[in-house]
Amino acid sequence: MAKKKRSKYVCQSCGHSAARWFGRCAACGEWNSCVEEMPVEEDRRREHIAAASRAELQSITEVQSEDHERLHVGISEFDRVLGGGIMPGSVVLVGGDPGIGKSTLLLQMAGQLSAAGLGIAYISAEESAAQIRQRADRLGSLCDELKVLAETNLSSILEQLKSAGPMAIVIDSIQTIYMPELDSAPGSVTQVRECAARLVYMAKETGVPVFLVGHVTKEGTVAGPRVLEHLVDTVLYLEGERHHHFRILRAAKNRFGSTNEIGIFEMRDHGLSEVSNPSEILLAERAEGIAGSSIVCSVEGTRPLMVEIQALVSRSSFGYPQRVATGIDGKRLSIIIAVLEKRCGHDLSGEDIFVNVVGGLRLDEPAVDLAVGLAIVSSFRNVPIESKTVALGEIGLGGEIRPVNQVERRVAEASSLGFERCLVARSNLKGWKRPEGVEVIGVGGLEAAEDLALRS
Repeated sequence: MAKKKRSKYVCQSCGHSAARWFGRCAACGEWNSCVEEMPVEEDRRREHIAAASRAELQSITEVQSEDHERLHVGISEFDRVLGGGIMPGSVVLVGGDPGIGKSTLLLQMAGQLSAAGLGIAYISAEESAAQIRQRADRLGSLCDELKVLAETNLSSILEQLKSAGPMAIVIDSIQTIYMPELDSAPGSVTQVRECAARLVYMAKETGVPVFLVGHVTKEGTVAGPRVLEHLVDTVLYLEGERHHHFRILRAAKNRFGSTNEIGIFEMRDHGLSEVSNPSEILLAERAEGIAGSSIVCSVEGTRPLMVEIQALVSRSSFGYPQRVATGIDGKRLSIIIAVLEKRCGHDLSGEDIFVNVVGGLRLDEPAVDLAVGLAIVSSFRNVPIESKTVALGEIGLGGEIRPVNQVERRVAEASSLGFERCLVARSNLKGWKRPEGVEVIGVGGLEAAEDLALRS
């Protein structure tokens, strides 16, 4: 008598499984995320494993080094984030909020590659072929080499891909395709994990790069099991406010490149357009002579960006003053405020303080501390900062200004955009030649920086 398969209960947020139903997941704490699923048939799993080619254990010195030539997308910002282009056989997961432009960006990429004579397969499980055609027409991505397929069955998708032999594949999205041999619904932990594993195996076996679109949760992470991000080679997030025209493509994981690079795009009627000089655009609408505005040069990967920091300090109407940070870490803002009170003598205990990074960017490096502190003091004293001044430095708990890395590139970028004065840490002045046309001033503490930056 055949043994009856027993179902299991799986959390759709983290993948935790249990033999009985549960209301709250014991692993991640989510409520009402439990779904009953049937286990994968072991016979089918064994057949899949047996079909795979078996490798032999060998010395690392005997392994042949392969120098793969990357595929250049034709979108320089995309190539930058990927590490110089698409690595053959790689699997790239692209996540982002609904409506942010994930499908638009990948369809533009597919159009660029197909225009170069490469066969591209665009698989959509969310749109019909007619809808894809209409969007491709708007984006200017119509090409005979771009093949589209509206299908949700992974077995049918793989069968058609095997006969077509494309040079790159786009799956939109991984949460909407399914394997018919699994009893669970599309988007469940089991379906997402098994479908992604099949696609990864196909990419490694054939050398064809695969791009997967992933839905995100309310916390901003890719929906489904965490193992999905471990299976793929690269995880990209398209960030930005839905109603803001700037989009930032950031790598959270990249086995073939740096995770510090970002790509900046502007959403227009014909799709996402590259921003070749983001510093100039980010500072285009800056109003001079306004208190609470400072300029910092942040380095994202290999690119220096001139960014405006805005601060607003106003008397609080409630017993507990507000501390609101947009674009910087809220805890870091609390530290800077504490240093301003303790070391510089500013009474900010009864003030509401709002800090914003213009352009929708998020700055995590400590080099922006000095610009944030000066913007707060400028708004508090209602005295504007010199418009041609750039502040670079990390604020220590003792009120000292600590050095930052790549100060030469930051100062050179400020000089190229017409800034005439840079405030840096005193120890940053050693060992490099300052460019002409810009005055580089070393400051030792926050109080000295205030005196130099604020005009009376």
